[in-house]
Formats: sequence, C-alpha cells, structure tokens
Amino acid sequence: MTEAAERAPRQSLPPIRDTRRPRHQLPAGSTDCHCHTFEDTGRYPRGKEFSYVPAPAPLSHYLRMCETVGLQRTVQINSSIYGFDSTVTLDVIATLGRHRARGVAGIRPDAARAELERLHAGGIRGARLSTKVKGYGGTELIDVIAGKIKPLGWHLDLHLGGVAEVAALESHFLKLPVPLVFDHMGSVRGKEGAGAPGFQALLRILRQRDDCWAKISSWYRLSEAGPPDWPDMKPMAQALIEARPDRLVWGSNWPHPNRYQEGDVPNDGDLIDAFCDWVPDAAIRERILVANPARLYGFAPPSGAGN
Repeated sequence: MTEAAERAPRQSLPPIRDTRRPRHQLPAGSTDCHCHTFEDTGRYPRGKEFSYVPAPAPLSHYLRMCETVGLQRTVQINSSIYGFDSTVTLDVIATLGRHRARGVAGIRPDAARAELERLHAGGIRGARLSTKVKGYGGTELIDVIAGKIKPLGWHLDLHLGGVAEVAALESHFLKLPVPLVFDHMGSVRGKEGAGAPGFQALLRILRQRDDCWAKISSWYRLSEAGPPDWPDMKPMAQALIEARPDRLVWGSNWPHPNRYQEGDVPNDGDLIDAFCDWVPDAAIRERILVANPARLYGFAPPSGAGN
C-alpha cells in the first residue's frame, strides 16, 4: 500500500438496519442528544478536511431506528466531514420541526454575528470544538469561540481526544463564561477507569459549575469489554449519575461513524438497554432522557414529564 493510500480517509461501516427492540420502554419525550445524518453528497458536499468517509445514513433510516427504540426528539451534531457548513443539520431541523429537533454546529473563529444569528434561527444551540479532528478548532480557540457564542446563550460542546485533556484544562474550564457540554463522558476509556485523573477532574467541574453538562454517549468506542453490556464503562456512567444526575444527557452517536471492522457497529437496542441497566431508577432515567435535554436545548417539557 502506498503512503498516500494509507493516509486516505477510510470508509465507515453502515449502521445496523435491523435495530433490536429494547427490553426497556423509554419515557415520553426521550431525546437523543448526539447523532449525525449523512445525506446525498451531491446536495451536501464534504469539506476539504475529513478523516473518514461515512456510509449513507439518511434521516429516514435514523427515524426508523428512533421509532423502534422509543426516541422522540433529536439533537443533530453537525459532522466534521462537512467542515463549517451546517446545511444538512439545518435541513434536518427544518424537516422535523423545532418541537422535535435542535442542532450543534462547528463555527469559524471569524464567524460574523449575522451568520451565528442565522444558525440560531435555524435551531442551532451550541458550538462544537474538537481537539480530535484536524481543522475543527482546537483548545487554542476555546476563548475565541466562547466569546462568539456567549451573546446567543449557546453552550460550548467539547469533543476531546482523551480525558487527560480535562485535567490539563480544568482551571480554564472552570472559568469559561459559557455553558459547557463534554461529549462522550469526557472521552474516558474503559481501561482508564473512574479513578483516572482526567475523569476525576470532570466530576469536580460538574459539581462546581451548575452550567456544565456531560453526555453519556459513544461509550462503545471507549470500551475494551464490548457489547452488549460494555461493563468496563458502567463505573464511569454511575459516577457521573452520582455526581450530577441533573446535568447529564444521553446520546446514541448514530450512525456510529469511524467503525471499520465487522462487529464494531453497535445495535442501538443494546445501547438503550445498557443505559437503562446502568440507570435502574426510573425517575433519574427520565431526567436524563427528557427533562435535562429540554432544559439544555430549549425543548418544551412533555406533559407529565419529570423536572
């Protein structure tokens, strides 16, 4: 294989089409707070910098999965493969309606106020910053992006390359003037465990900041143990729940990009059941799936939902 071929973006596997119906029934208004949509590349061209080639994952396939597992609301995370073009996410929100969908987008450090207001009007409620994806805004841009989004009341969505970054930037995260959302439990790996210094830093930040949130999401990529239970990730999920059940949300990470080997793509029914097994208290489960997302993203609480 040539050096150029080795550097070329790899083709991701598609999501599992036959989603297993979970053992657990989700409460009304359950929200998937982390997912992506990959539509026709002719209409939604990829950006100049992308690390993988996603399999087609249109909205219709996503909605079929949601119907099977019982999800009713969605927060679309604009994929880095589109660069700073959020058209696909805005179109999904427009199709589903603001009562069902919100979005998070990557923004340029020099983005004009008018552009940010256009995104806000389209349902975007957060700016994603990634230390893992080239060209998508590293930690050196945290203050710039925070300053851009503060007038809109958005949160800063942090996609980190590893949980050690939380410890390295703990004091800075505590002082940022905008709400924070840590993707994927801060990117702590199963082999690192709940005692990892970076994960302990995340717990401290959650306890000290009332406007800091964490997503219980994408743990299958961080686990060494594997499906259907991913037991090595359970201690971290439970530590988060013990620390701040009022500041957690859940996400599927559908269609599970960056999966390349057979068996690496999880069944979304397994993800639902693992989460529900980790959170046996129905009231806390409803808070994470319904009330917390409503507060963070501005959805109306469903009738009868917990607070």
